[in-house]
Amino acid sequence: MKRRASIVLLSTAFASVFAAVGAHAADLVISAPNWPSGQATANILKIGIEKTLGLAVDVKPMGTMNAFVGLEKGTVDVQPEIWRPNFDDLVRKYVDEKGAVTLAGKSVAAWQGLCATPSAAKTIKSIGDLGDPEKTKVLDTDGDGKGEMWIGAPTWLSTGIEQVRAKSYGYGENMTLVETEEDVAMAAVDAAVATDQPMVFYCYAPHHVFQLHELTRLEEPAHDAAKWKLAPASDPLWIEKSSATTAWDAAHFQIGYSSALTAKRPEVANFLEHADFTADEVTQMSYALGVERQEPLEFARKWVEQNEARVEGWAKP
Repeated sequence: MKRRASIVLLSTAFASVFAAVGAHAADLVISAPNWPSGQATANILKIGIEKTLGLAVDVKPMGTMNAFVGLEKGTVDVQPEIWRPNFDDLVRKYVDEKGAVTLAGKSVAAWQGLCATPSAAKTIKSIGDLGDPEKTKVLDTDGDGKGEMWIGAPTWLSTGIEQVRAKSYGYGENMTLVETEEDVAMAAVDAAVATDQPMVFYCYAPHHVFQLHELTRLEEPAHDAAKWKLAPASDPLWIEKSSATTAWDAAHFQIGYSSALTAKRPEVANFLEHADFTADEVTQMSYALGVERQEPLEFARKWVEQNEARVEGWAKP
């Protein structure tokens, strides 16, 4: 009797587990990158799709490279911010060659480069100044004789490209290139400005940091595609094999989604093609999450509520 009772209990337990899993199984998975606006957009798309199309959507933190793999395999359905030219190598592979990923037609204009705090801008005005140890010593915070410069988070492809640029321009020899998460770097920028300490760092826009501080973008030669030679990031030696001696090309980002959605969930593909954000809105998202520390999901709920008619319009054919 005890054995039979145990079997019954186990069967009931397994049934409960499977029922719970089935009840919570998501219809869609959206990847969330590790920067504020991308996290906000991921959750806005989640709430918007659930509200207008009645689907269950999960948001999962994920790097862009892993997201592209997931988009091809079917474990991920949407990537909210695909930056270009940063991810052009992945776009060529998964969009152009394999056709596994589709880029939504609407995009947000952006730019990226290196910025200086007011104190640093007195001495360092151009990227050429970074090659002068006498000038960059003002950036030395640990007393080792070399200036420090944040170039991005460890998982960002742009961080690797900034390593390429430092090597190609030559300032990598007398600078310590710092890789850490963005919230740590932005806290350092806040502290540097507050204490009038010089700091130079990787910057991009739209971003809330320009609402908070007066920053100067370092001058450098205009972008020349012929002087940008980037090996595929899949090559372990791609940084050593690459070179870039001019400014970044004009940037933009857009939503990417699995091409399979066109047939499997055409209403979702339609929603994503209609979803649009302005640069100002992206800056506000960045400020809300990065400065005000709002939770991405709660921010998204309020955003969708405040833009209800607009979000409903995204779902219309």
